[in-house]
Amino acid sequence: MSSEEKILIIDDEQVILDAVTKIALLEGWKVDTILNAKDSLDKIKRNNYSLILSDIMMPDFDGFQLLDELYNRKIDIPVIMITGYSTVENAVKSLYKGAIDFIPKPFTFNEIISSMHRGLKYRKIQKKMEEDKKLGKEKTIVYVPCPPKYKRLSYISWMNLESDGSAIIGATDQFLETINNVINIKLKSIDEPILQGNSCAIFDTDDELTHSFIAPLAGRIVDRNTNLLSEPSLLEKDPYFEGWLYRIIPSDIEYDIKYLVPCSSDRL
Repeated sequence: MSSEEKILIIDDEQVILDAVTKIALLEGWKVDTILNAKDSLDKIKRNNYSLILSDIMMPDFDGFQLLDELYNRKIDIPVIMITGYSTVENAVKSLYKGAIDFIPKPFTFNEIISSMHRGLKYRKIQKKMEEDKKLGKEKTIVYVPCPPKYKRLSYISWMNLESDGSAIIGATDQFLETINNVINIKLKSIDEPILQGNSCAIFDTDDELTHSFIAPLAGRIVDRNTNLLSEPSLLEKDPYFEGWLYRIIPSDIEYDIKYLVPCSSDRL
């Protein structure tokens, strides 16, 4: 990634600002930090940021209010939320409200660096598509939206509810566009539980990054796509059909579905 990339980090804990700044600077990215989310709006207005990292739970003005303000002001900078392990529900809610990813506290170096790379790649794709549209050019970056009857969690994962009550889940093509070629996939075992918003698979890519894949639903795994273990390229070749990850029995579909977006809305 270019050293021209500039990242804004918002958190009311100085230790978090210092830790994320150190990691970003090691990658050659420029960094601004601020302890107050409300005051960050002025910084965002005056600077050309490629990515924002923000804590969710902050006094006076929280991460949800920040997302609302960015939406109301039509500011399209991608936002990654930082959250405590005890607030995964809030993290999932933030994805529904427009964040593109979240990082749990305490985070590892790998978790935050991989998420930041995905966020910057997301912004790069976003800008290129905006430029093509403005110039009236044919799209030079194309990703395949998920089928209309599917539902998705942010831009990351999709689910399709089957007639027998089970659900198939997998990664969206848009998510796969933000990572390099997948060379290895680690799947959970049959009968293992998964939780909405928690990692349920690991993708190793050829740039030596490791990406956690977030489950769109909670449930129990009843089948997994073992073809991906020997042929990980299936994930990118056909993400919505042959590249599926798991079949699960949902544990609370009515609860989880409120945070999912119908893929049919992507075609409006």
